[in-house]
Amino acid sequence: MMQSTISTLPPYLSLAIWLPIIFGMIVLAVGRDSNAGFTRVLSLLGALVSFVATIPLITNFSNAAHGMQFVEKSAWIERFNIWYSLGIDGLSLWFVPLTAFITVIVVISAWQVIQKRVAQYMGAFLILSGLMIGVFTAMDGLLFYFFFEATLIPMYIIIGIWGGDNRVYASFKFFLYTFFGSLLTLVAIIYLYKVTGSWDILMWHKAPLTMTEQVCIFLAFFMAFAVKVPMFPVHTWLPDVHVEAPTGGSAVLAAIMLKLGAYGFIRFSLPITPDASHYLSGFVITLSLIAVIYIGLVALVQKDMKKLVAYSSIAHMGFVTLGFFVFNEMATQGAIMQMISHGFVSGAMFLCIGVLYDQAHSRQIADYGGVVNKMPRFAAFFILFSMANCGLPATSGFVGEFMVILGATQFNFWIGLLAATALIFGAAYSLWMAKRVIFGKVSNHHVAELVDLNGREFLMLGILAVATLYMGLYPAPFTDTMQTSVADLLAHVAHSKLP
Repeated sequence: MMQSTISTLPPYLSLAIWLPIIFGMIVLAVGRDSNAGFTRVLSLLGALVSFVATIPLITNFSNAAHGMQFVEKSAWIERFNIWYSLGIDGLSLWFVPLTAFITVIVVISAWQVIQKRVAQYMGAFLILSGLMIGVFTAMDGLLFYFFFEATLIPMYIIIGIWGGDNRVYASFKFFLYTFFGSLLTLVAIIYLYKVTGSWDILMWHKAPLTMTEQVCIFLAFFMAFAVKVPMFPVHTWLPDVHVEAPTGGSAVLAAIMLKLGAYGFIRFSLPITPDASHYLSGFVITLSLIAVIYIGLVALVQKDMKKLVAYSSIAHMGFVTLGFFVFNEMATQGAIMQMISHGFVSGAMFLCIGVLYDQAHSRQIADYGGVVNKMPRFAAFFILFSMANCGLPATSGFVGEFMVILGATQFNFWIGLLAATALIFGAAYSLWMAKRVIFGKVSNHHVAELVDLNGREFLMLGILAVATLYMGLYPAPFTDTMQTSVADLLAHVAHSKLP
């Protein structure tokens, strides 16, 4: 499907992966609770340097080029023909700076909140950032699997140590669901190596596979990626994990980690098993619509703010998988735009809930009311992100959902109509929560004691607000970079690989 040549540019992808990991290791080595201020500054410096290192990927990216860019390749385990092979195209470009960007926000969010084991907390997020970027850039199958599984370890630690009262249960549930879902993927990867004699993902795209082989490989990948997205009915781990995870953990989980599964579909499932993807598209579309409609209704009855946003994440990710499996350019671009937008909006929603929780120590919607009277600046951000969460035009949440609905309508009118109901449900649960939490009279003494955003919190939410509005008002820089790669992917998927 795509060719790649070794880049003559500096190793930007390796820098994007290893800078945060190295800074994370340094923070773990030198950070102590006795010098927490220095640890925080060093962590922020590491996150900022790592983010700056991803900017050349955007400025040097060629929108018209086919295949992989910024390619790096060197022998890793020569005996088994395993390579340290990296590259990005329009499908993966934006997830690298997005990951680094969210890491900066998370470090800022934890500046005052985390008082114990500060170095371990910051170090875990920095290392996690590098590992997630590795997933988006790996072009060797075994290297991808290494990064994909390695991301579980820091997140497991983050939930298990800094989570809520039920954190041990939540961390085990997170680890077991995602780990066991991935085991069949390893079987599929080894089988593809046996067929092609290579771990190169681009070589796997060209492998002639029978329909039986394709269906089995598709289902093996589906188990891992559907759990990670998560799709209905393997979504039940996510609300429990979000409720117990610390604010930063919830933000990274929603903004980036869920995208690892969706990315797997467009890097592995669709191009490696195109015939099986078409054959099973009805099955995936059905599950996606259930996520969009049913999970949206489930979100509507939640009493816990974190659980509501967690269920809304499942519904929004249903748009992503729907967009991928209707096989047209508008919907596929919309699905990737939805992934990027969801990174901004869902992360912002969890950070907003964290701001309230840090002061009132409750996530229950009923414990709030009249917050706008005490926190007007916070209320403005909360309403903006709630509107973006339900797809208000001029926000990033509108662009991806609208493109997926248009693409789904071109594929089948009734599928597009059912998908469009998500806009109604999204408005219902987002605005219902905003109305009860933000507006009205001050409901109790906990709300009366709330203090509006400080400078750090205003900066954190302000940056995310600018990103949300910029993407909503001017999506062209995002869509232009992915257009060629999406067209190449769909052209490849349209041709049968049956021998």
